[in-house]
Amino acid sequence: MFDKKLVKNFDFLILFFIILLTGFGLVGIMLATRSPVEGPDGAVLEGLGSFNLQQVKLQAINFITGLVIMAIIISIDYHIISDLSVYYYWLIVGLLIIVKLFGTKGGGAQSWLAIGSFRMQPSEFSKIAVILMLARVMAKQEETGVNNLKTMAKLLLVVAIPFVFIAIQPDFGTASVLIVILVGMLFIAEFKYKYLFIALGIGLAAIPLAWFLYFDEYQKYRLIVFLNPGMDPLGDGYHVIQSITSLGSGQLTGQFGRGELLSGNSLSQLNFLPAKDTDFIYSVTTEALGFVGGISVILLFYMLLMRTMRIARRSRDVLGSYICVGVASMILFHVFENIGMSMGIMPITGIPLPFMSYGGSSMWTNMASFALVINVGMRRQKLKF
Repeated sequence: MFDKKLVKNFDFLILFFIILLTGFGLVGIMLATRSPVEGPDGAVLEGLGSFNLQQVKLQAINFITGLVIMAIIISIDYHIISDLSVYYYWLIVGLLIIVKLFGTKGGGAQSWLAIGSFRMQPSEFSKIAVILMLARVMAKQEETGVNNLKTMAKLLLVVAIPFVFIAIQPDFGTASVLIVILVGMLFIAEFKYKYLFIALGIGLAAIPLAWFLYFDEYQKYRLIVFLNPGMDPLGDGYHVIQSITSLGSGQLTGQFGRGELLSGNSLSQLNFLPAKDTDFIYSVTTEALGFVGGISVILLFYMLLMRTMRIARRSRDVLGSYICVGVASMILFHVFENIGMSMGIMPITGIPLPFMSYGGSSMWTNMASFALVINVGMRRQKLKF
């Protein structure tokens, strides 16, 4: 019988924040995919007819199916999910191998599995697999801690296997998320800082090797242009320049506040802003809703992360805490990187903005991640039968 305490402990605020962020995303996608309006005569009516709601409908379906995924995950005790995570982890690794052999390309990387019109990105689901596996290994070492060679080797191996397959797609942005997840979870596992500094030193030493042996010429050039977008304003620097211009044109209240949301044209409508429904969805939203809308999105993410960390602190065991911190680390990096690249303070990596960027794999991953967080919060007390 379903215990009433589970419903009582359900964190409805997390679900509320997710719904609001998805709402902002749907508005951004709707504006990003609309057609330009040509003149002032009947511009409002023309503006109403300029919307192409196909992607909005698909994203709404992604969200609804994400709610179904969330309901399924919430209904299963996270300890059982942790026990099954080994099978899920190797399933994802298998899918990453299939992607390498038979995957389709998109955005310069062979990251997709296509079955007819349906496309799936296994690298997105690898984030959940890594969080669950790392949490499982760390929780089993609760008494001895993670500061021993055997445990560290296990943790590094858990991250390294999917990291390699994702990096060779090549999708270094998504691969780097796995490293951030590991660092975030080690931080609360009382990992000795001397080991962290050693790892940091090894990482810094590996940068020249990665530069000469791993990065393609276009990736090197992209990083150089990131430092100075003006050196190639019509090439690789174009994206950043247009994104910053779009953010600035929103001013305080955006097109909405100026009454131009229907009758006016935005940079995204005029196709000046690339990847407008995915990578640069924050720029589209801020141009339409201004600083008020942009800061509202950031505040929603902040409150979502605070609720996640609150559940991590109140978890009944370290396994739940590790899962929550892993999810928080993943979301924090996504938000910082995506909004940062929109502002020109981070390199362009193609990392989506959670719940707002268009895409089913990203939406399902984020919904499943917070289902795990809510799951931990619901079971923070031992149930009596």
